[in-house]
Amino acid sequence: MNDDSSAAAALRKRLYWHSRRGMWELDLLLIPFLEQRYDDLDERDQTAYRILIDEEDQDLFAWLMRREWPEEPERRRIVKMIVEHAETTDNDHYRTL
Repeated sequence: MNDDSSAAAALRKRLYWHSRRGMWELDLLLIPFLEQRYDDLDERDQTAYRILIDEEDQDLFAWLMRREWPEEPERRRIVKMIVEHAETTDNDHYRTL
């Protein structure tokens, strides 16, 4: 029997652990976004986030630090959402990650 809540919980755990990166700066951007915004995203943006976290840390760092933007429109859109969230939200309690 396939339990939807178990599948959702497993997906959430996977997303959380894939959002934990080798760089503290990325953790401070991705984890709060996942915890505070992901559930409210439409399916297209949730898919874009899931694809984004499979990228290499150095690419994510360049994009999320606004040094450059991804060329692909869907990826650029989710990166801008994450950056905007970080700039407009008080995430001090995540500094101990």
